[in-house]
Amino acid sequence: MTIENASPFFAWDVSSYLALFLVVAFIIVVVDQVFVSRAEEAKEKSFVGRWIYFICFLKFKKGEKYLHRPKWVQWSAEFYPVLLLVFLLRGFIVEPFRIPSNSMMPTLLTGDFILVSKFDYGVSLPVLNKKVIEFSKPKRGDVIVFRYPNYEKDSKYNGADFIKRVVGIPGDQISYSSDHLRINGNKVHYKDLGTYQGVESGSGMTGFKHKRELLDDNSHDVLLDPNAHSKGVKLKVPQGHYFVMGDNRARSSDSRFWGFVPEEYIIGKAFGIWMHYDDSLKLDRVGGFD
Repeated sequence: MTIENASPFFAWDVSSYLALFLVVAFIIVVVDQVFVSRAEEAKEKSFVGRWIYFICFLKFKKGEKYLHRPKWVQWSAEFYPVLLLVFLLRGFIVEPFRIPSNSMMPTLLTGDFILVSKFDYGVSLPVLNKKVIEFSKPKRGDVIVFRYPNYEKDSKYNGADFIKRVVGIPGDQISYSSDHLRINGNKVHYKDLGTYQGVESGSGMTGFKHKRELLDDNSHDVLLDPNAHSKGVKLKVPQGHYFVMGDNRARSSDSRFWGFVPEEYIIGKAFGIWMHYDDSLKLDRVGGFD
């Protein structure tokens, strides 16, 4: 499956609701300003300076108050600057996500709260995820967060964000058979790390084979079911798309099952854990994963 069959990227999520509030708040305060005299303030600042300040804070000057204005005007002006800052941080710099499943074990555990860089691959417009400046392309081994393309048009996955590891880039010939990966005819090597000991909601993975997959410069750990091989595939990655898999190969819904990730649907590159809470708070997880 490719982008022609994908559901639209846009969905109502945190960023979308933030954008809606910011637009509504801006309109409310602008309309209020139209009916409030600002003649005396026009002399204090240049027209451009006043409006730049207004766009950031919904005020024409630092000491301006809305105490005598309607409640919806007060709330709009008070919450706007903080939510604008949150919107810009999430939209252009870094966005938090929580790992909801075991599909990325042992790298990421259920309950890990991770950070995702929004600018590693370029600058994209928030909400629409439309790239306006490109810095680089995803590489094999990168862990990415992306909007699930939802080729099957399942309503429960509308707006869902997935996290997986890039295994194949555009043009790659991918073969995955008997839990061994080949890329462009070259066998990817593995290092045996023994038997995995699962914790918390991942305790069911205890006894799985723990291996190090030596993929280019992005070597990483994977889990393999000792009792059965996970789903195999043989395919070529089309241009503008990526082939992704979870590190827990037997417990991951990924490109082997539903298709490729369109480049336009990639939200960012995951790079760090800032908190963990599953059955308990684990501070030793903080700062892990790169």
